[in-house]
Amino acid sequence: MTNCRPIVLSDDHIARVASAEGPLHDPRWRLLEDADLDLLAHRLTQGRPRPIPVFAYGSLIWNPGFAVQSRRRATAIGWHRSFSISLEHFRGTPERPGLMLALASGGSCEGLVLEIAQETETQSLRAVLRRELVAHELSANACWIEVETERGREPALTFYADPIGTQLAELTVAQQARRLARAAGAAGSGAEYLLRTVRGLAENGIHDDYIWALQQIVAEEIEAGQDETRIHTGQVPGPAGLSICTER
Repeated sequence: MTNCRPIVLSDDHIARVASAEGPLHDPRWRLLEDADLDLLAHRLTQGRPRPIPVFAYGSLIWNPGFAVQSRRRATAIGWHRSFSISLEHFRGTPERPGLMLALASGGSCEGLVLEIAQETETQSLRAVLRRELVAHELSANACWIEVETERGREPALTFYADPIGTQLAELTVAQQARRLARAAGAAGSGAEYLLRTVRGLAENGIHDDYIWALQQIVAEEIEAGQDETRIHTGQVPGPAGLSICTER
């Protein structure tokens, strides 16, 4: 683990980002119902270890939303964090698009394995699958990966490892920061999500150079708008001819 640099992004920065109204979900999606979630849970966990281990690398660290039996440090082998999913809903709008954290191939990613409390398995799986996958169009974004823990190498369930069926944004770190500094939607701002994530990592003794660099640049981007009463635009200019969003 690299020595932690200070967390520069703060609640004061978050307060400077104007709120925005927008949809929670893409209106074209077909949302998953309980029966769909139960079938998906069965397919994903049949023959898998119990209690079910979930690899958390972002918001599941600071807000799992299900009953956790135990947690332990883990490193995902062959994956790294990347704000790569473009959002025009939830924490973004078409005018102020946001970014969602995912896993991308290559490198390593330190996070937590959260074991689902066995007596709550049905309810907990419904909760985490509904939250993470939301709709039929995204239901392929759950998979098992290999992680390294104090027990050795073991499988864990995770979400959005090389995401499919989503709009991807191929941006530099600086471009990601500019977008996150301005993004907001029905669920809050991109900067708020980033701050909660970096704090969640720090509280668990986890340091990710990428996340720490990103939060510092986001703070600087917000401060650069201090002459405005509020940051109110999410338009991120880029070099001529640069396509920042591609469909995979």
